[in-house]
Amino acid sequence: MKKIFLSITLLCFISLSAFADDRSDALKFFNDYIEAANSYNPAVATLYSPSAKIIRQVVKPDGTTVDVYTDTATYIKQMKLSQAVAKARKYKNSYSNITTTPVPNGYKISSLRQPSGETYKLKTYMILKKQSDGKWQIVEEMMQTKEQIFLRYAK
Repeated sequence: MKKIFLSITLLCFISLSAFADDRSDALKFFNDYIEAANSYNPAVATLYSPSAKIIRQVVKPDGTTVDVYTDTATYIKQMKLSQAVAKARKYKNSYSNITTTPVPNGYKISSLRQPSGETYKLKTYMILKKQSDGKWQIVEEMMQTKEQIFLRYAK
């Protein structure tokens, strides 16, 4: 009986260690994403799954929200175009209230994003999944924005 109990305890400990390692790896990936995005590194585009679900949640002046969806290829193209303007303006985002929640085969990292020069914070989350090669990728991303121009893409 002692051997069975010891085996189960050891198995639980190993499982929890692997779980903690994946959680810290996912959080490191998120921090690497922030660094790449804030330094206008074109490699940020490679952090997304080709089939990622991209959501921009537009916060209207009255406080209501509208979700705008786009495919990864379109999003990456728009990101590359806007990087030059962002770099010239020295635009960066800071993140706070970062939480990591397990989801099937990955983690959901939620936070509040504060654009440079602003006093408000906006909700954001990413769902990260570990690929068969061991690398993490963004498979879903939602970021709130106050930029009303995105509404023209709403369906």
